[in-house]
Amino acid sequence: MSTRPPDAPPPLFARGSYLEDSRLAGVLRRETVGGALLLVAAVVALVWANSPWASTYDALRETSFGPEALHLHLTVAEWSADGLLAIFFFVAGLELKREFVSGDLRDPRRAALPVAAAVGGMAVPAVIYVVLNLGTGGDALRGWAIPTATDIAFALAVLAVISTHLPAALRTFLLTLAVVDDLLAITIIAVFYTSDLEVTPLLLALAPLALFALAVQRRVTSWWLLLPLALVTWALVHASGVHATVAGVLLGFAVPVVRSAAAGGPSAGPGLAEHFEHVWRPVSSGVAVPVFALFAAGVTIGGLSGFLDALRDPVALGIVVALVVGKAVGVTLATFLVARFTKAELDADLAWSDVLGLSLLAGIGFTVSLLIGELAFGAGSERGEHVTIGVLTGSVVAALLAAVVLRLRDRTYRLIDERDRADVDADGVPDVYQTDR
Repeated sequence: MSTRPPDAPPPLFARGSYLEDSRLAGVLRRETVGGALLLVAAVVALVWANSPWASTYDALRETSFGPEALHLHLTVAEWSADGLLAIFFFVAGLELKREFVSGDLRDPRRAALPVAAAVGGMAVPAVIYVVLNLGTGGDALRGWAIPTATDIAFALAVLAVISTHLPAALRTFLLTLAVVDDLLAITIIAVFYTSDLEVTPLLLALAPLALFALAVQRRVTSWWLLLPLALVTWALVHASGVHATVAGVLLGFAVPVVRSAAAGGPSAGPGLAEHFEHVWRPVSSGVAVPVFALFAAGVTIGGLSGFLDALRDPVALGIVVALVVGKAVGVTLATFLVARFTKAELDADLAWSDVLGLSLLAGIGFTVSLLIGELAFGAGSERGEHVTIGVLTGSVVAALLAAVVLRLRDRTYRLIDERDRADVDADGVPDVYQTDR
């Protein structure tokens, strides 16, 4: 029987509501598959870019097409970053809105931990990067936001490989942290990486965006109407100078999570966000993000000497240290401060080493980190290639350290599960009635 007072704050990493846990479990499974595809695409890009056929990779990446009059004569690499990633950010917008409207994050007490962890996990890496690049000169400080993002698909793929017995609350926390992380990254891209802003196209984009919002509020699902409105919104935002992926987020925010009162109220059923997420998440994780990785991760390393030369660049070194050390310190410290000031305690089944392992895993930055690197230094530039090497190196090191910590904890939880199962068998209670950790 619980001895916690009724007004005590909920335990950190406590199990969420049943419906929310079930929904997030489905998201976790799909993101894990997407992470595996992302990893394959990154490996193919690296091998291709460092093979005798590297010239074909560069030629394909730099092939241009699209209408010049609409400012859409882009290279294949630019189409993958500006176009396909808009789908990724559309799904992120849907997920963000669902979390804060109908998910567990609508409860400020539950939202406090992942929000604080995401802020800490972005602030500390940014500070570390800036400190290491203060004397570098040039445009080095433009890359301050590169190590702030967590690639949830990559992180979940690693987590799926290294652990099978970790409590579900930890996986849910990682996903929720990444959702808040996406919101902060979107804000950073819109505010700090927008140059040569054209107000007229941006204002014009409000018209198709409003029509799209009106249509989805009325539960219109006809793609012949919604898709053209979305494409026009995207094209106008792109022409304004704001990164086109922001259009994806705005479109995602426009989709209702629950039905409006005029349509029968929330009791009438969910809004279109759940339907659109079901349709577009496989496209995002299975096509958009892997294709972006294929054209963003292909950097010519030039052997061991070239790799070491790249890491001598303070920009690359700052990214590695910020991802590995900054993320771990930022997420762990923020979690500790939440516990300290709210007087909440870790869930009884968890230990602080679990938090450390998860914080290290949050140092896997890829998709958004590479995107910000391109915005900061330009795709294909020498410093841009150093950014790619820094992101890949930092992510691999963070994944290996997280694997060591979480693998040890996974072994502990496996022994606990085996002991509990033995106790259940001794009592004659069928295993089917055991609660899945």
